[in-house]
Amino acid sequence: MDMIKNLQGMQSKMQDMQSKLNNVTAEGESGGGMVKVVLTGQYSVTDVKIAKEVINPEDPQLLEDLVLSAFTDASNKIKAKIQEEASSIAGEMNLPPEMMGF
Repeated sequence: MDMIKNLQGMQSKMQDMQSKLNNVTAEGESGGGMVKVVLTGQYSVTDVKIAKEVINPEDPQLLEDLVLSAFTDASNKIKAKIQEEASSIAGEMNLPPEMMGF
């Protein structure tokens, strides 16, 4: 019976975590803040800011690289938040963090 309660508790905590992640955002930046990308916990892009100083029709590769770098930065921050939340839940349930699948 304890096992069923534990599974129900874990399911409830996972649902709570999913709800939290729906509201989590992270901002990534590159070029010293010249390009910024905001992602949600579902990895949806909600905002992109590009300083006019980095828009150069003669060098589109620079802007492409800056956008990619800002996206990667935001993505890494979201991953860290997900892992932190999963580790917290795993700790509450006396499980190794790897068991949470994140």
